[in-house]
Amino acid sequence: MATRPGTPRVTRRRARTRADLLDAAFAVFAAKGFGRVSIEEVCEAAGYSRGAFYSNFASLDELFFALYRQRADLIAEQVSGALAQDGPGLDLPAAVDRVTEVLLLDPDWLLVKTDFLVHAARRPAVAAALLEHRARLRGAIADRLERTRGHTPLPAVLGDSAAAAHAVVAAYDGVTTQALLDKDVEGARAWLKQLLTALLTDGSGTPPGKG
Repeated sequence: MATRPGTPRVTRRRARTRADLLDAAFAVFAAKGFGRVSIEEVCEAAGYSRGAFYSNFASLDELFFALYRQRADLIAEQVSGALAQDGPGLDLPAAVDRVTEVLLLDPDWLLVKTDFLVHAARRPAVAAALLEHRARLRGAIADRLERTRGHTPLPAVLGDSAAAAHAVVAAYDGVTTQALLDKDVEGARAWLKQLLTALLTDGSGTPPGKG
Protein backbone atom coordinates (compact mmCIF):
# COMPACT_ATOMS: atom_id res chain seq x y z
CA MET A 1 0.00 0.00 0.00
CA ALA A 2 2.88 2.39 0.85
CA THR A 3 4.29 2.25 -2.68
CA ARG A 4 1.01 2.96 -4.48
CA PRO A 5 1.09 6.79 -4.15
CA GLY A 6 4.50 6.90 -5.81
CA THR A 7 3.48 4.93 -8.91
CA PRO A 8 2.20 7.89 -11.01
CA ARG A 9 5.50 9.73 -10.42
CA VAL A 10 7.49 6.72 -11.64
CA THR A 11 5.25 6.44 -14.71
CA ARG A 12 5.67 10.11 -15.59
CA ARG A 13 9.42 9.94 -15.04
CA ARG A 14 9.77 6.91 -17.28
CA ALA A 15 7.66 8.56 -19.97
CA ARG A 16 9.89 11.64 -19.78
CA THR A 17 13.02 9.50 -19.99
CA ARG A 18 11.68 7.69 -23.04
CA ALA A 19 10.76 10.97 -24.73
CA ASP A 20 14.21 12.43 -23.99
CA LEU A 21 15.91 9.33 -25.43
CA LEU A 22 13.80 9.55 -28.59
CA ASP A 23 14.55 13.25 -29.03
CA ALA A 24 18.28 12.71 -28.49
CA ALA A 25 18.33 9.72 -30.84
CA PHE A 26 16.61 11.72 -33.55
CA ALA A 27 19.30 14.42 -33.40
CA VAL A 28 22.15 11.89 -33.33
CA PHE A 29 20.71 9.74 -36.13
CA ALA A 30 20.16 12.79 -38.32
CA ALA A 31 23.72 14.00 -37.73
CA LYS A 32 25.60 10.70 -38.09
CA GLY A 33 23.31 8.08 -39.65
CA PHE A 34 21.70 5.11 -37.93
CA GLY A 35 24.47 2.63 -38.76
CA ARG A 36 27.12 4.89 -37.21
CA VAL A 37 25.46 5.52 -33.85
CA SER A 38 25.96 3.54 -30.65
CA ILE A 39 23.73 3.20 -27.61
CA GLU A 40 26.37 5.07 -25.61
CA GLU A 41 26.14 8.06 -27.96
CA VAL A 42 22.36 8.20 -27.61
CA CYS A 43 22.63 7.98 -23.82
CA GLU A 44 25.27 10.71 -23.71
CA ALA A 45 23.18 13.02 -25.89
CA ALA A 46 20.12 12.44 -23.70
CA GLY A 47 22.00 12.64 -20.42
CA TYR A 48 21.02 9.15 -19.25
CA SER A 49 22.77 5.91 -18.37
CA ARG A 50 22.67 2.65 -20.30
CA GLY A 51 20.39 1.35 -17.56
CA ALA A 52 17.85 4.07 -18.39
CA PHE A 53 18.12 3.12 -22.06
CA TYR A 54 17.50 -0.59 -21.44
CA SER A 55 14.57 0.12 -19.14
CA ASN A 56 12.83 1.64 -22.18
CA PHE A 57 14.25 -0.14 -25.23
CA ALA A 58 15.64 -3.62 -25.76
CA SER A 59 17.95 -2.49 -28.56
CA LEU A 60 18.92 0.38 -30.82
CA ASP A 61 16.71 -1.20 -33.50
CA GLU A 62 13.70 -0.99 -31.19
CA LEU A 63 14.41 2.66 -30.42
CA PHE A 64 14.85 3.40 -34.11
CA PHE A 65 11.50 1.88 -34.96
CA ALA A 66 9.79 3.70 -32.06
CA LEU A 67 11.20 6.94 -33.45
CA TYR A 68 9.99 6.15 -36.95
CA ARG A 69 6.54 5.16 -35.66
CA GLN A 70 6.27 8.41 -33.72
CA ARG A 71 6.90 10.52 -36.82
CA ALA A 72 4.88 8.30 -39.18
CA ASP A 73 1.88 8.51 -36.86
CA LEU A 74 2.25 12.29 -36.81
CA ILE A 75 2.16 12.40 -40.61
CA ALA A 76 -0.93 10.16 -40.73
CA GLU A 77 -2.67 12.42 -38.23
CA GLN A 78 -1.71 15.53 -40.19
CA VAL A 79 -3.07 14.11 -43.44
CA SER A 80 -6.26 12.82 -41.82
CA GLY A 81 -6.86 16.15 -40.12
CA ALA A 82 -6.30 18.13 -43.30
CA LEU A 83 -8.68 15.90 -45.26
CA ALA A 84 -11.37 15.95 -42.57
CA GLN A 85 -12.02 19.69 -42.73
CA ASP A 86 -14.44 19.54 -45.65
CA GLY A 87 -17.96 18.18 -45.55
CA PRO A 88 -19.11 15.22 -47.67
CA GLY A 89 -17.96 16.91 -50.88
CA LEU A 90 -14.19 17.17 -50.59
CA ASP A 91 -12.79 20.36 -52.11
CA LEU A 92 -9.74 18.73 -53.68
CA PRO A 93 -7.73 21.85 -54.52
CA ALA A 94 -8.27 23.23 -51.01
CA ALA A 95 -7.48 19.83 -49.48
CA VAL A 96 -4.24 19.62 -51.48
CA ASP A 97 -3.28 23.05 -50.16
CA ARG A 98 -3.89 21.95 -46.59
CA VAL A 99 -2.10 18.61 -46.94
CA THR A 100 1.00 20.13 -48.50
CA GLU A 101 1.14 22.79 -45.80
CA VAL A 102 1.07 20.32 -42.90
CA LEU A 103 3.10 17.41 -44.29
CA LEU A 104 6.38 16.90 -42.49
CA LEU A 105 9.25 17.88 -44.79
CA ASP A 106 11.91 18.48 -42.15
CA PRO A 107 15.37 17.71 -43.64
CA ASP A 108 16.51 15.87 -40.50
CA TRP A 109 13.40 13.68 -40.61
CA LEU A 110 14.06 12.90 -44.28
CA LEU A 111 17.58 11.73 -43.40
CA VAL A 112 16.31 9.50 -40.59
CA LYS A 113 13.44 8.21 -42.73
CA THR A 114 15.84 7.25 -45.54
CA ASP A 115 18.11 5.46 -43.09
CA PHE A 116 15.12 3.55 -41.79
CA LEU A 117 13.99 2.51 -45.28
CA VAL A 118 17.46 1.12 -46.05
CA HIS A 119 17.58 -0.59 -42.66
CA ALA A 120 14.14 -2.17 -43.17
CA ALA A 121 14.92 -3.32 -46.70
CA ARG A 122 17.53 -5.72 -45.28
CA ARG A 123 15.39 -7.00 -42.40
CA PRO A 124 12.08 -8.68 -43.31
CA ALA A 125 10.53 -8.29 -39.85
CA VAL A 126 11.27 -4.56 -39.76
CA ALA A 127 10.08 -4.20 -43.36
CA ALA A 128 6.78 -5.84 -42.45
CA ALA A 129 6.24 -3.35 -39.62
CA LEU A 130 7.14 -0.46 -41.90
CA LEU A 131 4.71 -1.66 -44.56
CA GLU A 132 1.98 -1.81 -41.92
CA HIS A 133 2.50 1.82 -41.01
CA ARG A 134 2.58 2.93 -44.62
CA ALA A 135 -0.65 1.02 -45.20
CA ARG A 136 -2.25 2.99 -42.36
CA LEU A 137 -1.30 6.26 -44.01
CA ARG A 138 -2.66 5.12 -47.37
CA GLY A 139 -5.79 3.83 -45.65
CA ALA A 140 -6.50 7.22 -44.08
CA ILE A 141 -6.20 8.88 -47.48
CA ALA A 142 -8.19 6.20 -49.32
CA ASP A 143 -11.00 6.30 -46.77
CA ARG A 144 -11.44 10.05 -47.20
CA LEU A 145 -11.32 9.84 -50.99
CA GLU A 146 -13.81 6.97 -51.01
CA ARG A 147 -16.30 8.89 -48.87
CA THR A 148 -16.26 11.77 -51.34
CA ARG A 149 -16.34 9.86 -54.63
CA GLY A 150 -20.05 10.50 -55.12
CA HIS A 151 -19.45 14.23 -54.76
CA THR A 152 -15.96 14.66 -56.17
CA PRO A 153 -14.95 12.15 -58.86
CA LEU A 154 -11.32 11.12 -59.24
CA PRO A 155 -9.54 10.89 -62.60
CA ALA A 156 -10.47 7.56 -64.18
CA VAL A 157 -6.81 6.70 -64.77
CA LEU A 158 -6.27 6.37 -61.03
CA GLY A 159 -8.85 3.60 -60.69
CA ASP A 160 -10.28 3.28 -57.20
CA SER A 161 -9.59 5.26 -54.02
CA ALA A 162 -6.98 2.78 -52.80
CA ALA A 163 -4.99 3.20 -56.02
CA ALA A 164 -5.29 6.98 -55.73
CA ALA A 165 -3.94 6.80 -52.16
CA HIS A 166 -0.97 4.76 -53.42
CA ALA A 167 -0.30 7.48 -55.98
CA VAL A 168 -0.47 10.23 -53.36
CA VAL A 169 2.02 8.47 -51.08
CA ALA A 170 4.32 7.73 -54.03
CA ALA A 171 4.28 11.42 -54.95
CA TYR A 172 5.21 12.34 -51.38
CA ASP A 173 8.06 9.80 -51.41
CA GLY A 174 9.42 11.19 -54.67
CA VAL A 175 9.28 14.80 -53.57
CA THR A 176 10.93 14.06 -50.23
CA THR A 177 13.79 12.30 -51.99
CA GLN A 178 14.39 15.41 -54.10
CA ALA A 179 14.20 17.61 -50.99
CA LEU A 180 16.77 15.40 -49.30
CA LEU A 181 19.22 16.07 -52.11
CA ASP A 182 18.69 19.75 -52.91
CA LYS A 183 17.64 20.89 -49.40
CA ASP A 184 14.94 23.12 -50.91
CA VAL A 185 12.05 22.37 -48.55
CA GLU A 186 9.79 25.19 -49.72
CA GLY A 187 10.43 24.27 -53.35
CA ALA A 188 9.57 20.66 -52.53
CA ARG A 189 6.34 21.75 -50.86
CA ALA A 190 5.35 23.82 -53.91
CA TRP A 191 6.22 20.93 -56.25
CA LEU A 192 4.21 18.49 -54.14
CA LYS A 193 1.21 20.80 -54.35
CA GLN A 194 1.47 20.96 -58.14
CA LEU A 195 1.95 17.22 -58.42
CA LEU A 196 -1.03 16.32 -56.21
CA THR A 197 -3.23 18.86 -57.98
CA ALA A 198 -2.36 17.33 -61.35
CA LEU A 199 -2.80 13.84 -59.96
CA LEU A 200 -6.19 14.26 -58.30
CA THR A 201 -7.81 16.76 -60.68
CA ASP A 202 -7.69 17.48 -64.38
CA GLY A 203 -4.45 19.36 -63.85
CA SER A 204 -6.06 22.79 -63.57
CA GLY A 205 -7.32 22.39 -60.04
CA THR A 206 -10.77 21.35 -61.20
CA PRO A 207 -11.94 17.84 -60.22
CA PRO A 208 -13.11 15.68 -63.16
CA GLY A 209 -16.73 16.33 -64.03
CA LYS A 210 -16.76 19.72 -62.29
CA GLY A 211 -15.35 21.84 -65.07
